[in-house]
Amino acid sequence: MQGSNEVKLLLLLFSRQLLCCPIEAEPMVYAPAGPIRGLKATDGNYSMFLGIPYAKVDPDNPFGPSKPAPKFINTFEANDDSVICPQFNVYSEKIEGMLDCLHLSVFVPNSANPHNKLPVMVKIPGGAFVRGVEGRYQYGPKFLVRHDVILVYINHRLGPYGFLCLDLPAVPGNQGLKDQVMAFKWIKDNIESFGGDTDQITIFGYSSGSKSIDFHLIYTNGKLFKQAILQSGSSLEIVVEKPDKYAPLKITKYLGMSTNSTTEALAFLANIDPKIVIETVRKLKLEFEPCIEKVFDGVEPFITEAWVNVKKPLVKGRNIMLGIDEYEEVITYVYTYKSINESLLHFFNFSNKTLIEMSELVSRFYMGDQKNVEDIKMPMINFYSDFLVVHPMQRRLKQYLGGEAENIYYYMFSYSGKRNNGQIKFRFTFDGAVHGDEIGYLFDPEFLTEKPTPEDQLIIDRVTALWTNFAKYGNPTPEKTELLPVIWAPVSDDQQHYLKIDLNLTMKNSLFHERMAFWDFFYILNKKYQKGYVDIE
Repeated sequence: MQGSNEVKLLLLLFSRQLLCCPIEAEPMVYAPAGPIRGLKATDGNYSMFLGIPYAKVDPDNPFGPSKPAPKFINTFEANDDSVICPQFNVYSEKIEGMLDCLHLSVFVPNSANPHNKLPVMVKIPGGAFVRGVEGRYQYGPKFLVRHDVILVYINHRLGPYGFLCLDLPAVPGNQGLKDQVMAFKWIKDNIESFGGDTDQITIFGYSSGSKSIDFHLIYTNGKLFKQAILQSGSSLEIVVEKPDKYAPLKITKYLGMSTNSTTEALAFLANIDPKIVIETVRKLKLEFEPCIEKVFDGVEPFITEAWVNVKKPLVKGRNIMLGIDEYEEVITYVYTYKSINESLLHFFNFSNKTLIEMSELVSRFYMGDQKNVEDIKMPMINFYSDFLVVHPMQRRLKQYLGGEAENIYYYMFSYSGKRNNGQIKFRFTFDGAVHGDEIGYLFDPEFLTEKPTPEDQLIIDRVTALWTNFAKYGNPTPEKTELLPVIWAPVSDDQQHYLKIDLNLTMKNSLFHERMAFWDFFYILNKKYQKGYVDIE
């Protein structure tokens, strides 16, 4: 009898380890990482576990590898997601953040339990690899979690702390991407305790978050996630250039220390307030992005070849969903206008003669004989959008097909409403969807205080159903419904199907066919001039 009672006690303890208890005032989880106490949400039937450390930055080498976070001996109070990694806030125009920032937050529907494990969606931040704030106020989770999925938001290092690339084993580069891998490992090891299904993990993100996902799809062949959603971003939008190995010396010199030793410079910078480092980087106009790493014994690299040379991504058997906003680069036109010449030189090593010829070719295709500033507005927006986002996405899409991805679902977001995130954040209006506009329909950010219009609510219901259906079934439209009255056909070798997301959902073929054909021809004609390109055929 005593043995029977012991068995019952063990079963009870085991079930408690797997059970997130969101109906309590203070939900508790007993995870392999230790006991974690969260908060009950006030805007829906879900619980929040905020600011959980998944890794730790080495204070002696904040530009190098992070370490796994130690297990919690006492209950971790997961009630604060305000910590962000060091960055410049473009809205407040202040430097914010701290290095002890490798945290994640988990949002769990009340329906999760050991007998009802839910799919998991892991959001990677966007922000050009220099900014990224993942919190419940910036990306209110209630629209997605009501569909019975668990949401996870992760932070990772940014700017010099995430992407300083040196010819040193202590700072090989791409630490921001490696932080993401550390977060994926923590989620894989612990999410079951929150009621999550470790075999149903989908990573998703927009802009640089989407670019990060592309890097994971082409360079990692692990089992840390099952499928992916890429929103307006691929690695092909990043220029392959040699990293600035003198960056630490430039920063230290600006801060008053003169040395020719990179090691000494790094030791000096490790003791400098990160806000001062970020401010100095801004003043010196230094840029940090993913790079090709030098290989060292005993150091596991992430990127070892130029991403423009990848022919077959590691996507066999994966379901992938990806797409764009109809007028992606309106923001570029409004805020960072560059000539066609400047844009081409960013990605190609053209001689002056070839540059003039190629620039004229592009100009004639998009603008014809038009010279008036107002007349060339839309042609220039289309040029920026195609060259910087749409065609790179389509090139990678074709490579996903060649890599034997299971199913690929392609979309274009076209809806223009009251919650178009990109336009609101960058303070302009445009009749159409621009970069990041779908975010206001996937999430409920605090700056959108008005009740959604009936049309906006329909888009909210539709995009969240499509995204979460994909997370659940690997198929955004497993069946026709009143809400989703179409079947979203995947891309094939013969047909480039895509779903146009507007007030009506419409299946179409060959997105921007003539414009994409032009860029296909352009890259065939000029591939040898592309930065980082190596002919390996």
